[in-house]
Amino acid sequence: MINKDRWVEIMRAAGLDDRDMQNWHSQFEKMEPEAHQEFLESLGIDPGEIRKIREWSRKG
Repeated sequence: MINKDRWVEIMRAAGLDDRDMQNWHSQFEKMEPEAHQEFLESLGIDPGEIRKIREWSRKG
């Protein structure tokens, strides 16, 4: 299982900065909101943080 910290490491290693990651989340939320929720849950992120990530993603 990959956790949040490891996923961030992978994204950084792929060359994504904070702005790129926000865009990634924004597009995921816009195109597949329920899959985005499931993905965040799969990383073991607590519900409160998931809510914040999804709100942040909608602001794009």
